[in-house]
Amino acid sequence: QVQLVESGGGLVQAGGSLRLSCVVSGRTFSNYAMGWFRQAPGKEREFVGGISRSGGSTDYANSVKGRFTMSRDNAKNTVYLQMNSLKPEDTAVYYCAAASRSSYSTTPALYNYWGQGTQVTVSS
Repeated sequence: QVQLVESGGGLVQAGGSLRLSCVVSGRTFSNYAMGWFRQAPGKEREFVGGISRSGGSTDYANSVKGRFTMSRDNAKNTVYLQMNSLKPEDTAVYYCAAASRSSYSTTPALYNYWGQGTQVTVSS
């Protein structure tokens, strides 16, 4: 069984930065493409960013491009989401997800495993 544990969320002022981490255990981490999603109250879960198994390919939602950066360390079984220039509209619960495929997807249903989420709150 694959387990994902996120950390790094918190309260930050607008313009600030946070780095989220997601540690994966249970299976070979490098077999999974990884994604970050977020869900704000009353809204559907939305794609934030994705990274391929090798880490050589990434993509981001338009709303975070130029501000957020995903990376992965396959030796540490960890994927990261560096969030800069945070805005109040970035406030949400952030989830990491693992997909048994070579590349990421923007579709939540294509991910096999999910973490429990970490809250990010950006104050104005």
